Amino acid sequence: MRKHYRIEIAPNNQQIVFCPSSILKGEAINKIAFGSKSTEVHFFPHPDKSDRIVLSKAIQEALSLPDLAVPMHVFLDKQTLHIGPLIGIFTAGFTPFPAQPMGERTQLFTKLLSVKNSGALPFVFGEQHIDWEQGLINGFFYHKNTWQTFDVPFPNVIYDRLPNRKSERNPKLIKVKEKLQKDYLIPWYNPGFFNKLDVYERLQQDGLAANFLPETIPFTSFSLIETMLAKYGHVYIKPKNGSLGLGVHQIIYDKHTGEYFCRYQDEDFVNRLRKFSSLEKLFPNVFATQRLDKMLVQQGIHLLRHEKRPVDFRVHTNKDEEGKWQVTAIAAKIAGLGSVTTHKRSGGDIKTLEEIFLGEENALYTEKLSHAALLLSEALEHNIEGIIGEIGFDLGIDRNGDVWLFEANSKPGRSIFNHPDLEEFDLLTRKLTLAFAIFITEQSILHPEELFK
Repeated sequence: MRKHYRIEIAPNNQQIVFCPSSILKGEAINKIAFGSKSTEVHFFPHPDKSDRIVLSKAIQEALSLPDLAVPMHVFLDKQTLHIGPLIGIFTAGFTPFPAQPMGERTQLFTKLLSVKNSGALPFVFGEQHIDWEQGLINGFFYHKNTWQTFDVPFPNVIYDRLPNRKSERNPKLIKVKEKLQKDYLIPWYNPGFFNKLDVYERLQQDGLAANFLPETIPFTSFSLIETMLAKYGHVYIKPKNGSLGLGVHQIIYDKHTGEYFCRYQDEDFVNRLRKFSSLEKLFPNVFATQRLDKMLVQQGIHLLRHEKRPVDFRVHTNKDEEGKWQVTAIAAKIAGLGSVTTHKRSGGDIKTLEEIFLGEENALYTEKLSHAALLLSEALEHNIEGIIGEIGFDLGIDRNGDVWLFEANSKPGRSIFNHPDLEEFDLLTRKLTLAFAIFITEQSILHPEELFK
């Protein structure tokens, strides 16, 4: 467990830092750094042997260090004492309203920045808050139950929380990301949204991960769907870059009557089930406004059911303070009546595994889902570019007890944490998000060759 140190500001202009002798260890330290800023100082051990680091007002100003009385970590390298880390959370969609600076996403960031005793200083910013000439960012900090802004240096690490694929494709934001990564060598984690087909193709190359993959193919023709329907009885057609279950269609073939059924949610969010005599009639009616070349076809799985409704599972994994994967939350998602997905918007329900499975069955499914999620996390990390710190998996279990991967999300939604029994896991995911940022900071300072290899 890394130790935190309280930072105090003394009202003088001396270039002197008092800190515990346990930090100094007789080393010849002559600089102190916070984020991208540093200044030369003289170090002296604390006369009272306390665990405080005391800086002068002049040093505080030179470092652009907000006086927020937040305990922080220290990292010692090349005669420099780094305090922090300063964690930048990069996003878009800011508003002019002080109480809701990130609009409807403000609550998400409020909860993340409210994690106690993390030993880090996180803030939220967008491209418009960067002053490239001064090397400063006018960042949003959540302190004493209110949002405040401070000018701070460029951070030690950046956590990508862009809200959607549209913002991710914005040329201005792409340029900012590249500049901070390449020119300033700032580690950037969870760097982009996953593409379903890309994830599938990369995981197929991994022997163990491939066992969890349902057959998934880009849409090319009706004959492809006929072949898969003959093989599996039903298939899913979904957008390659979709999210929140939008645009997902289930096609079912009744071999006794020769009829085709399509289950989906229409533009008014009404669950629909329609019957057709052929695929040639189904497609012009159901997919009239959709580009089929942007769709993929996925094997249908006969899922476990609860009260006659299909169940799938959201499993969150996070990297911890040692850079190792942990399963941080598991929830069951039960499909709404007549719904093609388990999303709440379609009438779905969130349950804990204890609510739907008893005793040994609960333990068995928890173990199977955890094992699959950890194995898939490792496989994705090895097969996808960038630093990944969290993943939200949508997994299914079929009637034979086999686990299947439906989707992996690099920026997982957090709706499962509205369940009162999952609140502690919500907190755990937030704690580990910051803990992993601390780990990355330590790596970038002490072992950059490992991080950037």
